Amino acid sequence: MKHRISVGALALKDKRLLLVRHHDQGKYDFWAPPGGGVEGEEELSAAVEREVFEETQIRVKAKRIAYIDELIDDSGRMVKFWYYAEYISGEIDIHVNPAQAERIVDAGRFSQAELPSGHVFPAVLRTAFWEELEIGFHTPIKLPLLKSIF
Repeated sequence: MKHRISVGALALKDKRLLLVRHHDQGKYDFWAPPGGGVEGEEELSAAVEREVFEETQIRVKAKRIAYIDELIDDSGRMVKFWYYAEYISGEIDIHVNPAQAERIVDAGRFSQAELPSGHVFPAVLRTAFWEELEIGFHTPIKLPLLKSIF
């Protein structure tokens, strides 16, 4: 079984969460915070900052781990570290090569009430995330092991 370490950024500006839409016709269609695989000897926090910039052209500062997520499918297991990240600068631009290669077709910032319909990953973004955001993510929260749907 293959294993992968991945990161994602819970980056907000004006209390609105940055999400990107991954879409490949007939295969998957979901919204998620920007993120991806950790490369080589890269620090987790550096991977967060790099992935957000690659996918959206937004600069963030990874502050602390909010969630630890485990996903499993027929090809392997992924452990994903979701970081609370502070917005630094930039405007959303998904027309860069890394974003297109990952089938990112849209991006935006959303309040809890504005979250897109359809699949939003991780599911906690529709529920407890907003309460935990107010508290400040003092301790990382382990999410349940899930079977990946994409």
